[in-house]
Amino acid sequence: MTERTPPHASDPSVIVGVDGSPSSLHAVEVAAREAHLRGQSLRIVHAFGQPHGHLPTGADHSLEPMIHGTLVRAEERAYQVAPGIEIDRSVVAGDAFEVLEVESRSASLAVVGSRGLGGFAGLLLGSTAVHLAAHGTCPLLVVRGRPDPLGAVVLAVDGSEAGEAAAEYAFAEAALRGAPLVAVHVWNTWSERAYEGPGDPLSTMVVDTDHLREAEQRLLDETVARWQPAYPQVAVERRLIRARTRPALIEASRHAQLLVTGARGRGGFTGLLLGSVSQALLHHAHCPVTVVRERRR
Repeated sequence: MTERTPPHASDPSVIVGVDGSPSSLHAVEVAAREAHLRGQSLRIVHAFGQPHGHLPTGADHSLEPMIHGTLVRAEERAYQVAPGIEIDRSVVAGDAFEVLEVESRSASLAVVGSRGLGGFAGLLLGSTAVHLAAHGTCPLLVVRGRPDPLGAVVLAVDGSEAGEAAAEYAFAEAALRGAPLVAVHVWNTWSERAYEGPGDPLSTMVVDTDHLREAEQRLLDETVARWQPAYPQVAVERRLIRARTRPALIEASRHAQLLVTGARGRGGFTGLLLGSVSQALLHHAHCPVTVVRERRR
């Protein structure tokens, strides 16, 4: 079994995880378009489940036809949507979690399907996608839902470090796609904890709703103002919504071509790698979701 030499770290590529499932082959098509859009190569990554690179005796010979067939089908899908794209393969004996996490360190974007062959029937999101969203280095695009190709890029604004990185990414994506950007900030009574200072962390009593709304509007305006000058060509709509966060953002994704969110927001528990809002979007959004982690220091 042949493994091709990976691209140089200074030449980032779009990577896509494949396992032969319909979901992963659809992800290859999306990844090929993303690579073409960025002028980068596509790296097809296949991990075949033997941890730490150890193969049982004779496995190389028996697995090669199956893996070759998976990669051939993946390449065919990629060339159908992006005929001139440069494609590189990575075939690794190991756990898909670990393999894709390592591959993400030198990638500009990782793409995975919402479910793979290893998922249980009816599972909305594969465990590989959740793990990579929490632990991967580069942004992760999870292919799901039915995107509107003429829709906006929707940004979930939350004021967190990861949210700030997501804002920069969303502006760049909107510019790249020639799409408008809808910056959505959802607030509710829990938001007061970010502005009222120390006190009972479980309190939901709002002393001054108008003051809180103004503070939330300021957060949204400041987030947009930081990145709008760098992307003057992007038309921006700002939406301040008082509602439950997860349902409101899921609804905002209904007519979008892409939803961009940080890995975890300002309301999450310290040390949590993937917030509950991000997980909900990965499971239930109506369009593909890109999860962006805060910048590594």
